Amino acid sequence: MEMKNFSQAIKDGDTMCQLRPLWPRAHYIKATALRSAGSSEEALQEYLFCAALKPDWIAVKLEAQKILSHMFSSVFVNDGLATSLPACTSRIKPTSLLSSLNTIIPRDGTKAGCSKDLTLSCSKIKDGNSQLSENVNCVGLSSLFIPPVLKRKWTENSKQSEPPSKQLKEDHVFSSAVVKRQVPLQLLDNADFECSLCMRLFYEPVTTPCGHTFCLKCLERCLDHNPNCPLCKENLSEYLATRAYCKTLLIEELLQQYLSDELTERRKVYEEEMKELSNLNQEVPIFVCTMAFPTIPCPLHVFEPRYRLMIRRSLETGTKQFGMCIADELKGFADHGCMLAVRDVKFFPDGRSVVDTIGIARFKVLSHGQRDGYHTAKIEYLEDKKAEGEDLTELLKLHDSVYDQAMAWFTSLKDDMKNQIISHFGPLPVKDPDPQGKPNGPAWCWWLLAVLPLENKAQLTILAMNTLKGRLIAIRRVLIFVTRKRPR
Repeated sequence: MEMKNFSQAIKDGDTMCQLRPLWPRAHYIKATALRSAGSSEEALQEYLFCAALKPDWIAVKLEAQKILSHMFSSVFVNDGLATSLPACTSRIKPTSLLSSLNTIIPRDGTKAGCSKDLTLSCSKIKDGNSQLSENVNCVGLSSLFIPPVLKRKWTENSKQSEPPSKQLKEDHVFSSAVVKRQVPLQLLDNADFECSLCMRLFYEPVTTPCGHTFCLKCLERCLDHNPNCPLCKENLSEYLATRAYCKTLLIEELLQQYLSDELTERRKVYEEEMKELSNLNQEVPIFVCTMAFPTIPCPLHVFEPRYRLMIRRSLETGTKQFGMCIADELKGFADHGCMLAVRDVKFFPDGRSVVDTIGIARFKVLSHGQRDGYHTAKIEYLEDKKAEGEDLTELLKLHDSVYDQAMAWFTSLKDDMKNQIISHFGPLPVKDPDPQGKPNGPAWCWWLLAVLPLENKAQLTILAMNTLKGRLIAIRRVLIFVTRKRPR
C-alpha cells in the first residue's frame, strides 16, 4: 500500500480473505486496497462484509458511508437516474447491512432541510431498451455524509418547485410489514433437515465454518475423536478451541415453521434421553481410573473421547456426579467404588479438560453395563453400621487412640514430604466429636487412607468395610507397619 502497488495489495487482500473468510481485518485490508485503486463498488462490498462480521467497527461504517454518499450524490445531481441507479445499487441489495450504517450520527453542519429520513423507491425506470423491474429501497440517507452539492440541491423549496413528474413519491410497500414467503408443502422433504451423523431431524443445529450443519451433540461427539469436519474433513481446531457452538437460527425457524410436529417429536425423544441419563438410581456412569475416597479431592485429566462424553453429559443433565472405580481384569472394574461430584471443569483448546472432583459417597456395584463406549453400573450406596452401648464406648476409645497415632506419624515426616501431602490432599482433618455422625464415618480416616503407602487392592478392601471399627483396626495395623519400616 505504501509503495502504491495497489494490484499486489488487492491480491494479498484476496489471499487473506480466502484463507480466513470470517476475519474482518482481511476484508478491511482488501477494501482499502480496492478503494485506493479506484474500485469503489468492490470496496463497498468488502466494507459491508466487515460491518456484517463486526457491527461495532465504526471506522468501517464511516468508509462505507463515504462511498454510499458519493454514489447517491451522483444519482440525485444527474438527471440520468435510469442509467446511474442500477449500477449503484447492484451491490447494496442487503438492506440489513445498510440499516446497520444508520447508527452513525451525522456530522455537524448538516442543514435542517436535509435532516429527514428519505425512503425512496425507483420503480420501473426505463433506459431505452431495458427496464428496471424491481424496487430499490434507499434507506436512511439522513445518517449519511452528504456532500455540499447534494445539500444545495435537496431543500424544501426545490422539492416544491419541481414538476410533479419529477417529485419522489413515498413507497408504501417497504414501510409496511414484510410479506413472508410461503413454501408449498409438497416441496418440503424431511430428509433436507436431517443430521448426516444421527440421521434424525436436526436438534440444536450448529453450522461449522466450512458450511456443514449438524446436531450440536453429534458434532461434539465427532470432535471428541477428531478435530475435522465429519463431511469435508476440513480442520476445525480453531472452532473447537473457541467452543463457540452457536445455534443456526435460520434452520431452527424453518423447522418450527414447516416441520413443527416433527420437531416436537424430536424434542420429546431428546428430553427422554436426558431424563434417562440423569437417573443415577437406575444407571451410574463409571470412570475406571484410580481409587477415590469420600471427602477427598480427586483431580482428573480427561482426554479419552468416551470420558469427554461422560463428563459432558454429567454437566448437561445437571447431576454433575459419576462413579470412580479401579480396573478389574475379569469384570472391567471393581465391585466397590466412590461417587465423585464435579466442582469445576477447565477445558483445553484441543478438547481435553481438567476436572476438579471430590468424593461424596461409597457404593457397591450390583450389575455392570456400558453406554456409548464408557462403563455404567447399577449401584447400592454403603453406610456404616452404628455401634451402641459397650461397643460404642470401645469404638470411641479406639477412635481417639488411632487418631493420636496418625497425628504422631504425620508429624514425624520430613518437611518436604509433609508439604507435598498438604498441597495435594490438604492438612489432616480434625478429630470428629461424633465419629458416627456421618454415613461414611470421620473424614480423617479417608484422608489417612489416601495418604498411606498402600496398594489399591488394600485400599479397596478398607473402602468396602461397612463398620468404622473394622476400618480403624485396619488403619492402625498399617500405621504400625509403616512406623517400623521407616528408617531412623
